Amino acid sequence: MTMKNRFKSFVPYGVIFVVLLFLPPVIPRFYTYILTSIFVTALLAMSLNVVVGHGGLFQFHHAAFYGVGAYTFALILTKTSLPIWVGFVAGPVAAAMAGLLVGWFCVRLTRLYFGMLQISLGSLIWAIAFRWYSLTGGDDGIHGVPVPDFVSSSTSAYYFILILLTICLVVMYLILRSPFGMTLQAIRDNPERCEAVGINVRRHQLLGIVIATFFAGVAGVLFVVLERSVFPDLLFWVLSLEIFIMCLLGGWFTFAGPILGAAITVSLRTFVGIYTEYWTLILGVMLILLIFFLPEGVMGFITEKFGARPERVYQER
Repeated sequence: MTMKNRFKSFVPYGVIFVVLLFLPPVIPRFYTYILTSIFVTALLAMSLNVVVGHGGLFQFHHAAFYGVGAYTFALILTKTSLPIWVGFVAGPVAAAMAGLLVGWFCVRLTRLYFGMLQISLGSLIWAIAFRWYSLTGGDDGIHGVPVPDFVSSSTSAYYFILILLTICLVVMYLILRSPFGMTLQAIRDNPERCEAVGINVRRHQLLGIVIATFFAGVAGVLFVVLERSVFPDLLFWVLSLEIFIMCLLGGWFTFAGPILGAAITVSLRTFVGIYTEYWTLILGVMLILLIFFLPEGVMGFITEKFGARPERVYQER
């Protein structure tokens, strides 16, 4: 892709960013909150797609690292007198360390076995948060987390989260377009050939997991900034499945697909949930139709229809 075409491809995202900057003063506070929730969820889905769409790994319990980042941030703010910036740094770092530990065991396995082991280890992390009442509050969670004044209002939290989301997306894009990112995608397509030419497949996969879990930790911190609470459901496997569906719905072989998937899912949960608690039934029907008619996801279809054909996630065999 030439520099001119690359610049044109970023123009729509720049326009969307500018529009989002001017929305809070002209929309109700409720919609500001919904958009902020979409930002947090989109970052979480994007972090998962680093290893699922671009790395080809079966990261089935990604929410565990989201919860680790959120709990670390909340515990530092409620149990210690450390400065707020320590919590902002410690949350993503703790999630990355948990990803390193879990990934160290999982990368020794492949495909479904990788996913099953990660579900087991992620469930162990959830059990610790659920049972350790003296530290985590157990199933009650931690509520009333004090946040600094610069993110205390819904509008300030909106702008803070939007700016951090933008920074994280730019960093993830640069990582995925770097030699490491290209190598990770090559491993996704043909790990045997990569290993034959001297690439350390396990090391690249482990580093990809650490990067993905770091950004999941950032999303966890931003969740606490928005909600001022944290609870064990953030680490449960059901949320991990929901994030996985977001990537599939939006298009897990495109960069921005998970953002669209997160927006669709959060909107369904919010607006359809007003009328019925069975909003997941509508999501399930949409997913079935997607698999049959739009297997490359919504963003994949848009990219194919109006731009260059996107790369496939998995090599066709």
